[in-house]
Amino acid sequence: MQLLYAFLVLLPLVPGFRADYPGRCSCESPNSVQCYRLTGVPPGIPPTTTRLYISHSKIQHLQLSNLTAVLALEDFILLASGTESVGSDTFKTLSTLKTLELWKNKLRQVPRAPPASLDVLKLNENAIGTLRGSDFKGLKRLRVLELQNNLICSLPARALAPLVSLESLAVDSNNIRVHSWVPDLKHLENLSHLYLSGNCISSIEGVQLLANLTTLEVSQNQLQALPLRLPARLQKLDCSGNLIGRVTVQDFQDFQDVRDLRHLFLDNNNVSLFEAGALQWCVQLSNLALEQNLLGNAIQDMAEQKLRGLKQLQVLNLRNNKISALELRALKGLPWLRGTDVRGGRCAAPAEHKGESWMWSRTIVQQCQPLLRPGAAGPSTHKGEDKEVDEDTAGLAEEEDEDYEVE
Repeated sequence: MQLLYAFLVLLPLVPGFRADYPGRCSCESPNSVQCYRLTGVPPGIPPTTTRLYISHSKIQHLQLSNLTAVLALEDFILLASGTESVGSDTFKTLSTLKTLELWKNKLRQVPRAPPASLDVLKLNENAIGTLRGSDFKGLKRLRVLELQNNLICSLPARALAPLVSLESLAVDSNNIRVHSWVPDLKHLENLSHLYLSGNCISSIEGVQLLANLTTLEVSQNQLQALPLRLPARLQKLDCSGNLIGRVTVQDFQDFQDVRDLRHLFLDNNNVSLFEAGALQWCVQLSNLALEQNLLGNAIQDMAEQKLRGLKQLQVLNLRNNKISALELRALKGLPWLRGTDVRGGRCAAPAEHKGESWMWSRTIVQQCQPLLRPGAAGPSTHKGEDKEVDEDTAGLAEEEDEDYEVE
């Protein structure tokens, strides 16, 4: 009994506890409330709250009366709560709301009349199938719109027209098909990041209209060739997981104006031909991913001829092709190259490092003897600014395994 009394006395001193907060809610900071496993937006939330986070609850319908007591809200996050509908006037009193996130729910449409003050709107992982012309009306300040993992088939120009300040648009993993994703894009002049991966797109004609675009991701679609026209400021192009079979000089003709391209992902395609000179205009390229294709040992000439001039290249991934070896002479002209992964070669000696990757392990630098035999992956190199790598100790690297993308 004495222990229970002591607990009740000390409980108000526990960080995050507020006697006036509703059950299953806690105070992260003076103006931030976090709640779990609720059946409705609870009463009793302080009116000075600026951030309200609710997750893993059972809130089937959201309406105006749920939020009239928290008029100072700036961020409202409702995650994984089974929400199926939102009343048309639910947010009309929240004139200071900047972030609205309704992730992992069961919404079938974009909530009506979102406040004009919004900067960020995230509706990922719902069941939204159609975008209406009025869905984003008045959202002239919106910078980030995320609609990933829904059932959207098209992006109507009328729906996106009000988003004149939009900087990032993510519609990955929907059902967007040929040409239907291409609305009148001219008004999206501030768009810098466009994510279209995991759809059914076979053409991205029109993307060149986005003059300020720096990141374009169209992986896991149905592209059969590289896009012919691209924005001049593009820095990252991800075309992995498509149906591209050839990379030709003609494909890169328009890349003469794309001088800032740093990251090019062509992995998991069907590339069997890579013409000499195709990359001659990509002088800033630092990351080139070509794994999981059909490239053969002719890559030796490709490395010497096609990569010549790529002085900024740091990561070259060629694994899981039809390559059995890669000689030093192919990579000597790449002074900043940190890693070249051919096919996961393993150390043969010394005994204490046998089986380790000769590509990435720091512990075997200048010790590992690459396993060289017919059909085995050949040596990979790391070439310093003023160092020549001896062919007898080739296959050494000074970098640990990391994500392929290099900033």
